[in-house]
Amino acid sequence: MTSGATRLRPGGRSARVQAAVHQAVHDLTALHGREALTIPQIAAQAGVTPSTIYRRWGDLVELLADVSIERLRDEAEPPDTGSVRGDLLAWGEQFIEEMSSDLGRQVLKDVLTASGYGDGSAPCQCLQITAGQMTMLVERARARGQATPSVDCVLDTLVAPIVYRLLMGAGTPTGPQLARWVDTCMAQAAAAEPTGP
Repeated sequence: MTSGATRLRPGGRSARVQAAVHQAVHDLTALHGREALTIPQIAAQAGVTPSTIYRRWGDLVELLADVSIERLRDEAEPPDTGSVRGDLLAWGEQFIEEMSSDLGRQVLKDVLTASGYGDGSAPCQCLQITAGQMTMLVERARARGQATPSVDCVLDTLVAPIVYRLLMGAGTPTGPQLARWVDTCMAQAAAAEPTGP
């Protein structure tokens, strides 16, 4: 099996194989549903041998995790509303809308189920993608001279409860809950600001 680093950004033939297999997963899921997916079906649709898929991904769980990671990686830059609070609210609303759908919940489950993903990094990659978005958001706000929470604060105080509620069946987070979590982030940012001489 290839390394996680190779899987992230393969080039040449490897990239073509990954793109064809990912597209086959999307197409077959749309036609028959996820429950009907098999590696031989996916291989036939992608024009590769089943052994190519087994060699690269190991099994169907790992392949679905890879497809889900790519879906998460394709997320656009975080919204820019002009204020860090507005940015966090807009990001949270968008994330909840996308991840509370059947597909979004399945993406989260795929990533977490695939603990054997190559080197066990699927959940870590999901975290890195989200942390990367939060880093962009926080750095942009700092460049505007605004008091900002740390990336860890946003992950712990905003992202974690959203993901927990979506995965644990605690219901889709509401607007007031989102606003409360964002306000907690902002309170921590204000508390961390220097108070002067």
